[in-house]
Amino acid sequence: MGLTSLIKSKLVSPALEEHVNRIQKPIGSLGYDPWGYNNEAIKYGFGLLKPIYERYFRVQAYGVEQIPSEGPVLIIANHSGQLPIDGLLIGYALASRKENPRIPRAMIERFFPTVPWLGNLLNEVGAVLGDPVNCAKMLANNEAVIVFPEGIRGSGKLYHDRYELKRFGNGFMHLAMKYKAPIVPVGVVGCEETIPAIANIKPLAKALGVPYVPVALPMVLPAKVHLNFGPPMYFDDREIPEEQVTERVEAVKAEINRLIDKGLSERTRLF
Repeated sequence: MGLTSLIKSKLVSPALEEHVNRIQKPIGSLGYDPWGYNNEAIKYGFGLLKPIYERYFRVQAYGVEQIPSEGPVLIIANHSGQLPIDGLLIGYALASRKENPRIPRAMIERFFPTVPWLGNLLNEVGAVLGDPVNCAKMLANNEAVIVFPEGIRGSGKLYHDRYELKRFGNGFMHLAMKYKAPIVPVGVVGCEETIPAIANIKPLAKALGVPYVPVALPMVLPAKVHLNFGPPMYFDDREIPEEQVTERVEAVKAEINRLIDKGLSERTRLF
């Protein structure tokens, strides 16, 4: 048995392979779609993430069945934890659901593709550089897209600011309206405690060309994670002033706040 076959036999069970094959995306003759997604790579990703999702973070996902089974959809969540753990867990929750699973696309920060190997690896498991053009193409292709409107303002927040939503941009709302994509809000609770940061070394971050360099423990703590998915929110595509677009964004933000509060009230301990 070759090394690749041996690794696959350890990570990818027959049931997992059948599950992923059932929801695979259209790919070209070389095994990739135009954005780099690879159906074989996602199987290894599933195999690696399954014990992390189920045993390390012991994720409890509520309402994931509310994400539409087809058509364009924006999954909008709060961002936290220094690393994109929240996106991975949301994506796994949707891709692993028993009824109508979907493999979502995640919009990632611009600095990730600059890290050798990491950018290509993230593309292979469904991630796409987070800009409006890519997001628009994903929605036009009837994809489910994970977006964190806080961006690095959210992922790089310090521990004393945990669960305080930062400013949301209006871009995702314009795309939802244009492509008639429902918005599914998600409240993520637990990722704030995975890599709690007490400070950000801004001069070093600037020198390295990265958004932030947190002062935090050099490990990911096994905080229990709660994912609360709200019902889809629909917005018409009529032309309205930007102030009204902002009001719609604030409505989504308020729903995410409600879902965060729900998760905080549900958890009985951090770990």
